[in-house]
Amino acid sequence: MGEHGLVFPMLAMVFLTITVLGILLRSRIRAVKSGRVDMAYFKVFQGVEPEETAKPARHLSNLFEAPVLFYAGCITAMVVHDTGVAMVAIAWAYVVARVVHAIVHLGRNRIRQRLRAYFSSWVVLLALWIHLGVHVAMA
Repeated sequence: MGEHGLVFPMLAMVFLTITVLGILLRSRIRAVKSGRVDMAYFKVFQGVEPEETAKPARHLSNLFEAPVLFYAGCITAMVVHDTGVAMVAIAWAYVVARVVHAIVHLGRNRIRQRLRAYFSSWVVLLALWIHLGVHVAMA
């Protein structure tokens, strides 16, 4: 796949994060303009936040949790030259799982669907790290 094949799944995750940030900003602006949230709420984030802004806020925060392990795994894979088809496919599978999770969470937010997407992203992340560990162990 080439030494830089893992950059593209990482870029996709960055674009997903930026997209969720945009959704969050739009939802907050709408909530303030409509009077559902007072601007003062955002000074220290105390009080009641409506679901329309809480969901994207929580999702954005989540994109700085588990995906950190994804980015670290991809960068480590590039350093140890584990950039073959299998590793790149695993990385893309992670991106797909996270996109599905975002669509479910920011959409109808059906808990079972969301849990499946979230859990599958963790399974793929574990596969990424196992693949990386095996590669290093066999080098």
